[in-house]
Amino acid sequence: MSVDGSSLLEIKDLARRVRIDVLNMVAKANSGHPGGSLSETDILAVLYCEVMKHDPAKPDLIDRDRFILSKAHACPGLYAVLAETGYFEVKELDTFRQIDSRIQGHAHIKTPGVEMSGGSLGQGLSFGVGVSLASRLNELPSRTFVLLGDGECDEGQIWEAAMSASHHGLDNLVAIVDRNRIQNDRWTHEVMSLEPFADKWKSFGWHSMEVDGHSVDELLSAFHTAEQTKGRPSVIIANTLKGKGVSFMENNVDFHGKAPSPEELSKALEELGE
Repeated sequence: MSVDGSSLLEIKDLARRVRIDVLNMVAKANSGHPGGSLSETDILAVLYCEVMKHDPAKPDLIDRDRFILSKAHACPGLYAVLAETGYFEVKELDTFRQIDSRIQGHAHIKTPGVEMSGGSLGQGLSFGVGVSLASRLNELPSRTFVLLGDGECDEGQIWEAAMSASHHGLDNLVAIVDRNRIQNDRWTHEVMSLEPFADKWKSFGWHSMEVDGHSVDELLSAFHTAEQTKGRPSVIIANTLKGKGVSFMENNVDFHGKAPSPEELSKALEELGE
């Protein structure tokens, strides 16, 4: 699956705007998680531009596709893509992490377009299994997309959910792993090795794919393959860089939960062409 030149430019421009929004909102709040929000940005841009059926004017559309952010601390990326695609005004991002704001530090269903309240890691895939089963029972054509962090794949609940999804043959469920290889303040392999990661998913009965998580073409192709795969769920292991798009944030564990200083923000925005 590929897109024409104008659609490709639209996706890339959305990703650039989202990265700028993420940096501005985290810097303004002096709090948040920029690194994992920047690594997931291209995945979100592809989903919301080309892959998912959704309508910002009708966020409760019954047969919409559902996106679930399991790594809910990376909500700045989700908030930004929702705002940029019309779920609420972009200026509301300035209220990130303020009291009484709809834009809180972890994704919450009071925010238009958010499907699951998150915070504790490891729960999103289980939620996605339930949503996918509900869509099947209600005979809806809806698909469910769950974005996982690689660090949370240490948790047993992820693999219980994976086994359940395979058992029920949930071919309307797609998991995407933001494989940026940094878990909080260290590398994932230092905490617990996930390898052979793709083979683990295969052994649980999933159709497993591995792509460059910043390549629009590779992501589109993987999502198309997932749509064509019947009888079992699909997982896309998206190899990414934490902090993607900002040179001094890329692969830098310091920016897991650290807001950029005013000087760092200025440099980062310059790199993104703002």
